[in-house]
Amino acid sequence: MIELDGLTKRFGRKLAVDQLSCQVRPGMVTGFLGPNGAGKSTTMRMMLDLDNPTGGTVRIDGRRYRDLREPLKYIGALLDAKAMHGGRSAYDNLLCLAQSNRIPRSRVDEVLDTVGLSAVARKKSKGFSLGMGQRLGIASALLGNPEILMFDEPVNGLDPEGIHWIRNLMKTLAAEGRTIFVSSHLMSEMALTADHLIVIGQGRLLADTSMADFIHANSRSFVRMRSPQQERLRDVLHEEGVAAVATEDGALEIDGADAAVLGELAARHQLVLHELSPQRASLEDAFMQMTAGSVEYHAHSGPAEEPPAPPTRQPPPGGRPGWGEGWNRDHRGSDGKGV
Repeated sequence: MIELDGLTKRFGRKLAVDQLSCQVRPGMVTGFLGPNGAGKSTTMRMMLDLDNPTGGTVRIDGRRYRDLREPLKYIGALLDAKAMHGGRSAYDNLLCLAQSNRIPRSRVDEVLDTVGLSAVARKKSKGFSLGMGQRLGIASALLGNPEILMFDEPVNGLDPEGIHWIRNLMKTLAAEGRTIFVSSHLMSEMALTADHLIVIGQGRLLADTSMADFIHANSRSFVRMRSPQQERLRDVLHEEGVAAVATEDGALEIDGADAAVLGELAARHQLVLHELSPQRASLEDAFMQMTAGSVEYHAHSGPAEEPPAPPTRQPPPGGRPGWGEGWNRDHRGSDGKGV
């Protein structure tokens, strides 16, 4: 378990993390979300003693990271996939980490195989693509077979197969009872991976809750109904005390209702339905709603480009003949002759 208690970090006048208290529990994938500048990376760096907190504490199984002997056996982390020696091969990068933490050499081959880099194990990492570098970073996190794993943007640079692989890997590790803590801006992927969410904004805790509860609390859920007997449908809903709002495309939207109940109501009144669909907001919608007041960096669309000026009328090759008196009159020089 990772425990944060009143964690605070200042950089001069900038308060990056503000009294952050939460727990990252084993047996689940915990997503760490927040807008740019929210303090996510700073928090993760303080967890690993890469930054010293201004106040508060971080405990990993009750101890500070700096007090862990052979820390890779307790917690593995991917914060920056580029933090490898480019002149060393993938194998040698991992071997150095293994030897400094008394991890058997055989484990290097195991994790290279796990992340799919066995074929390029002897190649220098400086020649790796972004996705290959990401896989090598994941291998370093897995090297000590730790009970806690931290990933910052783990799908960055991965192709669809790689994204599917890392998603299933995190779920499998969590199912084994490990603690998985992952930060990502890719909401669609986080929605498929995380069980629990910790959300921060401007360094402060905004939410510490399950994925389902977070979406339910920060978004609108409703049911869409469409029928060729729309007016009759509206009357039936009104008689049952159900408020329906018509949309521009001719459907009805009902908040806070159960689709099955509405379908049975229509059936009792022999109403034909062309659509009966529950609509639930995405994690992205809920996240935008929750963090609207905590976004530090707002992008704005630039001004619309002015249409290009019409091309200047030029005489055809060979001079002015054929352009007419109008053109000649409007394009005379100071001597009164056409220019």
